[in-house]
Amino acid sequence: MKRYVVWAGMALGLLAGSASGAFADNGPQLLTPHYTYNAKTIISGARLFATNCMACHSIKFMRYEFLTHDLGMSKSDVHKYVMLPTGSTFKDNMISAMPTGMAHKWFGLPPPDLSQMVRYKSQDWIYTYLLSFYRDPKRPSGWNNHVFPNVAMPDVLAPYGGIVNEHGKLLRAGDESPQKFKEQVTDIVAFLRFVSDPSVVQRHDKGPWVLGLLAFFTIVAYFLKKEYWKEVK
Repeated sequence: MKRYVVWAGMALGLLAGSASGAFADNGPQLLTPHYTYNAKTIISGARLFATNCMACHSIKFMRYEFLTHDLGMSKSDVHKYVMLPTGSTFKDNMISAMPTGMAHKWFGLPPPDLSQMVRYKSQDWIYTYLLSFYRDPKRPSGWNNHVFPNVAMPDVLAPYGGIVNEHGKLLRAGDESPQKFKEQVTDIVAFLRFVSDPSVVQRHDKGPWVLGLLAFFTIVAYFLKKEYWKEVK
């Protein structure tokens, strides 16, 4: 019941802002996240995404089981830190806990699926967007965003990063240091990058071996060529 009350409150802001919000492609200069793209970073992002984003946003092209097959998470960790308590099974897609019917009623349209958002807007855009929220009492949700003006989404990461006004003045400190908060946002971006192309981690792991084999067979082929053609004038 408490979860529905929270969603209803968010819906009031989203309904008022959905028509006027628009991607600001000519907005502030985008920032580039710097991170090591590996399983550890992606798993950290998966946990943050499940905790803070998945109540509203689905990633329907990703299954829970991929987190074990591709990243090496244990089933128990997936159940404990990522899987929402909505009756999902291990082979299910990662679907938001928000009922679709209620999402249509509250928002007009459900919050967007984020499976391909990195490919659509780029990881720089998502990273900058998540760092660009500010307190705006004029907005129904109480929030606005420099990258996406009049966005309906509230700043769900404010408890970590704190609250600032439109000019960047700190109104309330978050639980994390600015550096730690940026790392958390970067982890979420890394996870969404993984979601858009789950095989990339395996490709990175196997790539050096494939290149090594190609180099080895190139050397073998070279000496075979010399042996076959040594008597050809």
